Amino acid sequence: MSQITLLCVFLFAFLSQSICLSKLTHKKHGSQIRGMFVFGSSLVDNGNNDFLPNSIATADYSPYGADFPLGPSGRFTNGKNVIDVLGEKLRLPNYIPPFNDPSTNGSKILHGVNFASGGSGILDVTGAPAGVTNLNQQIRNFESAILPDFELQLGENSTEIIMSEFLFVVGSGGNDYSLNYFRSNNTNITLEDFTANLTITLSLQLKRLYDLGARKFVLMAINPNGCSPSATVRSPTRDCVEILNRASQMFNSNVKKLVDDIRSRLPGSNLVFVNTYKVIEDILRFPINRGFTDAKSACCEVGVTGILCKRGGLICPNRREYVFFDGLHPTEAVNYVIGSKAFVSFLRDEVYPFNVKRLSEI
Repeated sequence: MSQITLLCVFLFAFLSQSICLSKLTHKKHGSQIRGMFVFGSSLVDNGNNDFLPNSIATADYSPYGADFPLGPSGRFTNGKNVIDVLGEKLRLPNYIPPFNDPSTNGSKILHGVNFASGGSGILDVTGAPAGVTNLNQQIRNFESAILPDFELQLGENSTEIIMSEFLFVVGSGGNDYSLNYFRSNNTNITLEDFTANLTITLSLQLKRLYDLGARKFVLMAINPNGCSPSATVRSPTRDCVEILNRASQMFNSNVKKLVDDIRSRLPGSNLVFVNTYKVIEDILRFPINRGFTDAKSACCEVGVTGILCKRGGLICPNRREYVFFDGLHPTEAVNYVIGSKAFVSFLRDEVYPFNVKRLSEI
């Protein structure tokens, strides 16, 4: 090979990597965040289950996406979910693409990838009959597919540095109770012991992400699922199911403590706990004060599962005034409240120890 040819090859490789880096390093307004990697269940799923052949937990049909620019997209709400809202606040250029979409590769991954799978849990067995992807497998997908693609585009040294400038958002745990602990009628383990085991498992998963380069974590609480329409419909008085809420509170308390514990054990890590339970609980207590007129009913016509919307079913016209879109998941209006508070709230019972905006500027 001639010297001129070698020079051309070198220049092409150098310029290709430079172009990728130039796309990646555009920052605005003090934020050091280039994108997000998202793990968890349906509250943060951007459409992964649509590409799973055996999944029975999908939202790729109307009326889901009624207010989303792209229509039904696999998001379990009428419009944007909390990940989309955080992306807006961080001024990311695009929606975070779902990992299972075959087109999610190359330059499309440079601002992050969403691995979340509706119906999944922290534990491998949670949601397994539904054909979804558990949290451990989501992390393996990040390690085996996305990291090598990053290294191919940016070089191994650049990738190691760049990973510290992504948010790693983890929103999982609710299904481990509703689709596992409470459904199995397990009397061999107390709720306290189950929650402790769940917390330990989550801490190991976060450690694995840290070992793969993650440094900035956003940990989402479990919502007050005992107050969701799918839960309250079981009560003659439509009251919240307190045992479900107690489980959520117990888990959330452990995760909040985990923030301090992990930061002390993993050098260079920073974690934010977003207490979505508190945010939604405040809306449910005083809905009118926060612009909501219905805090008990599902906006859509719910199907036989009691949770998901009926395919092609009816939908409420005033979606901005509803707290719940289906039997479990909040409307876009609530997601905007959660995302906004996660980003700028100074209340430590909503965000701990500080908000996502501050995390993005570290």
